[in-house]
Amino acid sequence: MSDTAFNPVSSLRNLGPAMDEACARAGIHSAEQLSALGTDKAYARLLQNGTRPHFIGYYVLEMALQERPWNDCKGEEKKALRKRFDAIKASSFDPDLSEFENMMNQIGLPSRS
Repeated sequence: MSDTAFNPVSSLRNLGPAMDEACARAGIHSAEQLSALGTDKAYARLLQNGTRPHFIGYYVLEMALQERPWNDCKGEEKKALRKRFDAIKASSFDPDLSEFENMMNQIGLPSRS
């Protein structure tokens, strides 16, 4: 075990135990690791590991990494975040797969090829 102490994801402003759990499912085990990934890469990993896409959750994560209140995102900044969110969401799911096949991929079962 390392001598380096890591803070839980929930130590970041706006984030709680549910985000700790979601991040752990995505292989993100500390606030430092989350910060190093950044919002977009971290959120993509969350989606790929079963988190349902939700814009508020995305921008709360962005605000947490900037150490800002969750509801501080407004106007043009919020519109720009929405575009980033939509792009991440679109790239995280294969529209040609059924919902069942997506679920099987998320839990690690091989595809039908």
